[in-house]
Amino acid sequence: YDPWRSRGGFLVRTAHVILTWVITLILFLHDTGKRHLRKHEENGRLVQPVLFVLLVLVSVLLYFAVSLMDPGFILNDDNGLQEQQDMIPPPTSKSLRQRRCGHCLLQPMRSKHCQTCQHCVRRYDHHCPWIENCVGERNHRWFVLYLAVQLLVLLWGLHMAWTGFSAADSWQAWLRSNGVLLAAAAAVALLSLTVLLLLGSHLYLVSLNTTTWEFMSRHRISYLRHCGADENPFDRGAARNLWGFFCAPGGSAVVWEQVYFREGSDPV
Repeated sequence: YDPWRSRGGFLVRTAHVILTWVITLILFLHDTGKRHLRKHEENGRLVQPVLFVLLVLVSVLLYFAVSLMDPGFILNDDNGLQEQQDMIPPPTSKSLRQRRCGHCLLQPMRSKHCQTCQHCVRRYDHHCPWIENCVGERNHRWFVLYLAVQLLVLLWGLHMAWTGFSAADSWQAWLRSNGVLLAAAAAVALLSLTVLLLLGSHLYLVSLNTTTWEFMSRHRISYLRHCGADENPFDRGAARNLWGFFCAPGGSAVVWEQVYFREGSDPV
């Protein structure tokens, strides 16, 4: 699976970019938007509109970074196979049966085979059609950061749209003068609610050190099936979970088997 060459991914990313900049242009080129810009210019306060455009640009860059980033694919070459072997601890009295994938051979703990990407992904969370990529160990924190920036942009844009409506003598006249802005505001409001729910759910799951897949399918996952409803072998407390997720150095794969069996020192 190559996100650069995926036709579906190209269409999704193109649609996202077009929608983002079309709404931004509507907010700025609408009559009320022009008046706000002139007002900021006259008062020498162009910082706010410039900052808004920069935030939009940052959100688009984060979107492409997350959608094109390797989420933690487990490779089948020699290096990948050796890496898989290193991640599997020696058998102990508490060891579970080693997990295997029909496509990717050995399957480290917390990984899952994605049918869309055709790869096993470390610390698999979900396959996101919005970014046309998996969310996994390597790009999950960037996905959450993208959601936070995107929510800030959307709420700011919603405020601009709400304060941009102009008064009119009748509903027909009001719709004629504000129809385009109203459509943009409705789209922004819907996207804001969606992103808010996504961000909230991901922060909640991160605070528990669990993933969307583990939360939804724990009854079918071998290493969680025997755990109680409120038991999570990876949970180290909300503060440490959040610190490990956002601040732990990236690059090297986490040996979740060691965390699961509590062997050795703290690996993350």
